[in-house]
This record gives sequence, C-alpha cells and structure tokens, in this order.
Amino acid sequence: MATSRLEIYNSALIICGERILSSLTEERKSRRLLDHVWDNDGVRACLERGQWRFARRTVKFDYDTDLTTDFGYNRSFSKPTDWVATSAVCTDEFFTTPLIEYADEADYWYAEVDEIYVKYVSDDASFGGNLSLWPATFTDYVAAHFARKIVWALTQDNDKKDDVNEEEKNRLKLAKSNDSMVDPQKFPPPGNWSTSRYGGRSTRDRGNRGQLIG
Repeated sequence: MATSRLEIYNSALIICGERILSSLTEERKSRRLLDHVWDNDGVRACLERGQWRFARRTVKFDYDTDLTTDFGYNRSFSKPTDWVATSAVCTDEFFTTPLIEYADEADYWYAEVDEIYVKYVSDDASFGGNLSLWPATFTDYVAAHFARKIVWALTQDNDKKDDVNEEEKNRLKLAKSNDSMVDPQKFPPPGNWSTSRYGGRSTRDRGNRGQLIG
C-alpha cells in the first residue's frame, strides 16, 4: 500500500477528531506538532515495536579490525546507521546456525567469530523508511502513534487521550498479527528420538512438509 507523509498526518488528525490538512505547508498548530513527531524519530519509534518483515534487512558483517576489547568477546562489529532492532544473528548466510554466544550492546555486537550474518529491522529509505512498502495495518498504526503524541496538546481532553491510547494499542496488535501471518510455515528440526526411528536419517524427506499431515 502506497502512502505519504500527508496521508499519515491526516489519518492522525482524524483519530484526534481534528480538521485535516490541505498540504504539508499549511500554517496550523496541528501540522507543527506532527512535524515535531516526524522529525524526532516518530516513524523509527514505530519500527522499534515489531520485527516487521517489510523493514527487515540481511547483511554480512566482518569484525572491526580497528576496535579492541578489554575483556569478554574479542571481536567487535559496528551496527549500521539504519539499524533499528536485531532480528537474528547467525554464523551462516542461510540462517540455519544461530550464534548463541554474542552480546548486543549499544552500537556494537560482540562475538568470538570473524564474521556474522544479521537480520535486522532497518529504517533505510529502501526498507522501513520506504513508505510505499508499508502494509495498510502498519500505516494505520503509525497514524495512531502520531495521534497519541499530539492529542493532548491539541485537545486537553483526557477522555480523548485515553481513547487514542487504546486505539494505538489495538492498531499495533493488528499490525503485528498481520505481519506474522506473512511468515511461511516453519517446522522445528527433528529431535534425536525421531531421527533414530529412521536409522539416523532425517525425517525431512517424508513428502511435502508444507502439508500438516502425519
């Protein structure tokens, strides 16, 4: 669903019960308040609230040779500037082997390996920052978030503030539910007991695992 900054602003104003804007240059208090939210990482704050598929990026990182640690893990990996939240850290490009022993601190990941593969939520203009990639439910959630940030300054109405708070929660829940439905069906790897039943062979070749049958 393609959207725009003006559409987000106007959706937020509708939630607040306020008159919509004709443009992003219209001289009104509501527009200035919405600009403030936008300019102070309003969208990034929404991206931080979930592992959004449309905003997910996969990158291989080599350790920073110029950085050393005083103790603990001896390899440092700088997080990119578009990093919002870590989704997965693995030692292989297919993400079949999770990296268990690592630290995620401030602007770095720390580990004992020379390279890592990371899936993360990105606010880059080609990922989470690309409004044309946003699903309708996420766009609705962003509008509700913006509405919550400005509703009190516009209305000084506690009841309206509570209503908008509840609307944001409901829209976030729906957006997360919609996002999770897009993920393909995943199956856990066979355990030792089930593998032994087939003479050590994996049970993954037993027909189409995409069908939930015995």
